[in-house]
Amino acid sequence: MPTPQYPTLAGLLTAVRQCRACEAHLPLGPRPVLQAGDGARILIVGQAPGTRAHASGIPWDDPSGERLRAWMGIDAAGFYDASEIAIIPMGYCYPGRGNGGDLPPRRECASLWLDLLMAKLPQIEMTLLVGLHAQRHFLGNRRKSSLTATVKAWREFAPEYLPLPHPSARNTPWFQRNPWFEHEILPALRERIESITGSTQNP
Repeated sequence: MPTPQYPTLAGLLTAVRQCRACEAHLPLGPRPVLQAGDGARILIVGQAPGTRAHASGIPWDDPSGERLRAWMGIDAAGFYDASEIAIIPMGYCYPGRGNGGDLPPRRECASLWLDLLMAKLPQIEMTLLVGLHAQRHFLGNRRKSSLTATVKAWREFAPEYLPLPHPSARNTPWFQRNPWFEHEILPALRERIESITGSTQNP
């Protein structure tokens, strides 16, 4: 069991990446995938790494990541700058496949490590809650009755949180049914990121 005795973020990240708590339940074995820097001001909380991110050890290393970066209006260099952007999913290792896609993130990650990690990131100004699992954890009872309703009510959670749907291609029908997301939320997201990072990019 981990203890709070991690004086530095680097030491804590080393411990997280060595975690084997779920080893018996992971089809590809443990490989925690996350990034963080002491001065990070933006936090991205998604579900859990997929097979490509598991293989490379790079978070959001897939087409969903490309779409997320386009939503944010930043390129890969900015996205993977841990001094600006922390990426801490609800589950740090690939959880395996279920009937409708990847299994939900395992709960052990958040219970063992999330509070410790958040305590080492005091500069976070905005947290992107990508998908239902992140929204359920961080918003609690403030979350609406559905993901769509939660995302649509984004102003209630700003500027601390911004709930987003998962950028997976599987959600293409959702994007088609909800054009307000692209027209209303994405410009606000990019404006907020630019105000925090002080830069404009064209990924």
